[in-house]
Amino acid sequence: MKERKIRLMATEDVQEFVKAAETCDFEIDVQHQKVMIDAKSFLGVLALGLAKELTVKYWGSNVAFENVMQKYAVM
Repeated sequence: MKERKIRLMATEDVQEFVKAAETCDFEIDVQHQKVMIDAKSFLGVLALGLAKELTVKYWGSNVAFENVMQKYAVM
């Protein structure tokens, strides 16, 4: 399992993140505090809220997804 922190600032960011997650053939979860949802759910990710630090947990590797994760990574 890999775990990274990201921050999505706009609805367009959520859309790009979910679209990248949908191309993956492995499980991806997004967590904020005690709430965990499927990263492939646009409404689910959006419901967690914008501009919050989110924890992404995933069990695989995909170059395109990793690039999107890097774009939104919290330093």
